[in-house]
Amino acid sequence: MVMFWVSLLAISILLYVLLDGVDLGVGLLFGLATGEARRGAMLSSVAPIWDGNETWLVVTAVILWGAFPIVYATLLSAFYLPLIVMLLGLILRGVAFEFRYKTERLRWIWDLSFGGGSLIATFIQGLTVGALVEGLPLTNGDYSGGEIGWLTPFAVLCGIGLCLGYALLGACWLLRKCDAEVRDIARRQIPVLAIGVLAFLLLVFAYALVEHLPILHRWIDRPYLFVFPVTAALAAAVLALSILNHDDYLPFYMVALIFVSAFGTLALSFWPYMIPFVITIDGAAAPQSSLVFMFWGGVVVFPLMLIYTVISYSVFRGKVVPTAGHH
Repeated sequence: MVMFWVSLLAISILLYVLLDGVDLGVGLLFGLATGEARRGAMLSSVAPIWDGNETWLVVTAVILWGAFPIVYATLLSAFYLPLIVMLLGLILRGVAFEFRYKTERLRWIWDLSFGGGSLIATFIQGLTVGALVEGLPLTNGDYSGGEIGWLTPFAVLCGIGLCLGYALLGACWLLRKCDAEVRDIARRQIPVLAIGVLAFLLLVFAYALVEHLPILHRWIDRPYLFVFPVTAALAAAVLALSILNHDDYLPFYMVALIFVSAFGTLALSFWPYMIPFVITIDGAAAPQSSLVFMFWGGVVVFPLMLIYTVISYSVFRGKVVPTAGHH
């Protein structure tokens, strides 16, 4: 039961990062876009899927709450303030998405809200991951870092890095889904964003070496982890070739593979801890009776959500066709 719920948790987190990373990335680039036609095409590319993508964040929270309550309580104790800010950013983004079509005079406010909400949510997610990687201040298993114990230079760096990563994912999505000006601009943005992500990774590695972060020892003990950076490097090479060859579809899959490699690196570096290096998976798991009770919901709801996601992406596949009022 524990492995079953750990697997579902990992899948739900990965799906959230990949799927909601797309529309958060589009939201980040939306803040840089000019012209209603271009902005309308960008929104149309994510309109049928964006709210379904966020469902995986809810699934992640529910699994943590029910199957790993100690981790849920610890994370909320540590990140209560930034998580509230992240949720407010997601709410602001959702409201702005709908309201911008109801007005013309004040549309600029909702455009700013959509881009700003995407930026806030993305930065907080990266900051949270960075704080976990660096290590939370815990005493006897309880968070003891105060209101801003999570706020470190490394966490801020990770927040910026995820903004670059999501923007790259969003640019590749726009390249895949749009035509004309939006596609051409996205193609020009991808090399710049890719270089930014590479610079971020180099800075993270240098910081980890200088500060002797504990996670580095996992790499020494587990050399098989290097398969993920090698995979990411190969994907980056294919990404570069696909951009040079003006391929509209391959870049998105290559960037998604880079994200999968990064996720696999973190997951296996943390193993068997859920909060490194204090709370293990077995120590965080709920009683067996609770895991079994939840199991029957998981084996029904989770596959249905996967089927829904596959169908929705299949129905709305292909290039966006501009239509008046489509949102």
